[in-house]
Amino acid sequence: MKLICAGVGIAAMCVATLGAQSSTTETKTKTEVKGGKEVSVSGCLDRSPDGTYLLTTANGALKYALVTDDDLAEHVGHRIEVKGKAANRGDGKVKTETSVGTSGSDKVKSKGEVKGDDVAGLRYLGVKSVKMIASSCK
Repeated sequence: MKLICAGVGIAAMCVATLGAQSSTTETKTKTEVKGGKEVSVSGCLDRSPDGTYLLTTANGALKYALVTDDDLAEHVGHRIEVKGKAANRGDGKVKTETSVGTSGSDKVKSKGEVKGDDVAGLRYLGVKSVKMIASSCK
């Protein structure tokens, strides 16, 4: 009898563990530039530790933080030309929508909006197109 109770207890713990492992947290973020001026800018593509793409000068000075959902990883370290809308000097806004939830539960949504140069003087560029100019920034 003790053996059966122990077996049922172990089985219950395994089922509870499997149930806990099957729920996953999902985060989706949509970022876009609203307003702003159409520009064409060239520079070096770099990536910050948080994953944001940056357009810099050849010596590393920041030109723009790029706003895109595209994976530009293959161009990191290349000299590129970016066309898009610049949100700086109060000409445009960067809008962000984030939703976080687990499978089978309601999602929590948040929205944010900043002027293009409101956060630590950063200038944002909403990417419409990217063209590689050179395979190196040197």
